[in-house]
Amino acid sequence: MEKEPMTNVGYEKITGELDFLKTKERPETVIALEEARQLGDLKENAEYHASKEKLAIIDIQIAEIGAVISKAVIIDPTTLPHSRISFGSTIELVDVESDEEFKYSIVGGVESNAENGLISFNSPLAKKLLGKEEGDEVKATLPGGVKTFEILSVGYEELKL
Repeated sequence: MEKEPMTNVGYEKITGELDFLKTKERPETVIALEEARQLGDLKENAEYHASKEKLAIIDIQIAEIGAVISKAVIIDPTTLPHSRISFGSTIELVDVESDEEFKYSIVGGVESNAENGLISFNSPLAKKLLGKEEGDEVKATLPGGVKTFEILSVGYEELKL
């Protein structure tokens, strides 16, 4: 079985989402479905069909999140050395051509959000960065083409998801 590494913060976030779906979202949708069913003719009952569709989507989300949680391996980045880039490291990079600076933390796939500076350990950039240290240069093929980055700093920062 494939494992899904994630931080404790990511695990808490995803289990919280699952709990919300199971204890609030799904029961409320079941009630709405039951209320819509009582309105009569189901063929032309938009509320009934909307509630039924929403329930199906919620059940899919519950199954997907459950599958991710079942594969979860929680990694505590505070226990890892961050002299070299590893899971949970926060890295400051500079694009050697444009001088543009970037700051990323390497996290699990379900936690990744590039806009917030969280990149998956499986992403092309993270794969090039893992094991490198401050001062190293890295060439990565990204959606915008091949970029060369210099690593300005490597460390650990508490994540905020």
